[in-house]
Amino acid sequence: MADPRINELASRLVRYSLNLQKGEKVLIENTGLQPELVRALVRESFAVGALPLVTLKDQEVLRALYQGTSEEHMALMAKYEYERMKDMDAYIAIRAYENINEFADVPEDKMGIYSRILYQPVHTNERVPNKRWVVLRYPNKSMAQLSNMSLEGFEDFYFSVCNLDYAKMSQAMTPLKELMERTDRVRIVGPKTDLRFSIKGINAVKCDGKRNIPDGEVYTAPVRDSVEGTIYYNAASNYHGISFTDVQFTFKQGKIVEATSSNTKALNDILDTDEGARYIGEFAIGFNPHILHPMLDILFDEKIAGSFHFTPGNAYTVADNGNRSSVHWDLVQIQRPEYGGGEIWFDDVLIRKDGRFVLPELEGLNPENLV
Repeated sequence: MADPRINELASRLVRYSLNLQKGEKVLIENTGLQPELVRALVRESFAVGALPLVTLKDQEVLRALYQGTSEEHMALMAKYEYERMKDMDAYIAIRAYENINEFADVPEDKMGIYSRILYQPVHTNERVPNKRWVVLRYPNKSMAQLSNMSLEGFEDFYFSVCNLDYAKMSQAMTPLKELMERTDRVRIVGPKTDLRFSIKGINAVKCDGKRNIPDGEVYTAPVRDSVEGTIYYNAASNYHGISFTDVQFTFKQGKIVEATSSNTKALNDILDTDEGARYIGEFAIGFNPHILHPMLDILFDEKIAGSFHFTPGNAYTVADNGNRSSVHWDLVQIQRPEYGGGEIWFDDVLIRKDGRFVLPELEGLNPENLV
């Protein structure tokens, strides 16, 4: 018997996140083979009169493709994926990796070919700015293990997060969006962190279940050359199958001039992908009340209550500081007391301390007001 929470999630994705209309084309792309949700999305798409197309991908097959790829081969793949994406009105990506390190032994230059020749033109340049889209995970044993939970316990957590009332959360986000758009100077302090930058004149965007599921952040971007100081990311991160801990950056005039981590060489190889990879493309504040601890899945980790992320690489065109890169790597610092605390200041006014918003107009984003 199908889990009714799957049908509820499919309905939210089709009717709220994408607002699919009659005759619109939607590409449902599933990596990890989760047919229950794919079937539910197909049924729901047909129910609103949309035209669903489905692509099923396997992680081990992708690894084989990436290992043997060349610029010529990846350009051929990109050609067909780009034309299909261009023809779509909307896009849903379901990713449920059995092994987050499956690509760990794929050479970084091969992953760079994928990022630069396929992902950037198809997704960064075409899908993200021009389509309605939503990206999500699906619960499996690997994700449960990373969360130190049973599969049943993780499924309960997953559906509580994904079926949250995002319309209610959206209303509570508005004062933060408006405040960020009025702000010039930002200062963030915490353990091994003293960071200063400007966000003046750059749009702020509410993430309220219409792009990611789970969701719960407001993002903007720093003025590209304004970032100064140091930051230490206390949440582990996985990039192209390589796991990193203790990532620390030092900035001068916006550029990462020093970068260390548990794998400093691999970290700097990523930052040397192109010129824009050493500049920041996104600054976001996270507040999903159900997500409290990192699980090496950025779709969850960047929404952790009391966190922020500060992202090397490409800026989104809707909150644009002009930085361009094939890299976009969301790295997270958690500021709740059990993670060392921290403060965020806007124009010399404290807005959040130890993960809790302290301005009255922002208190609606504290956990007890969102559940």
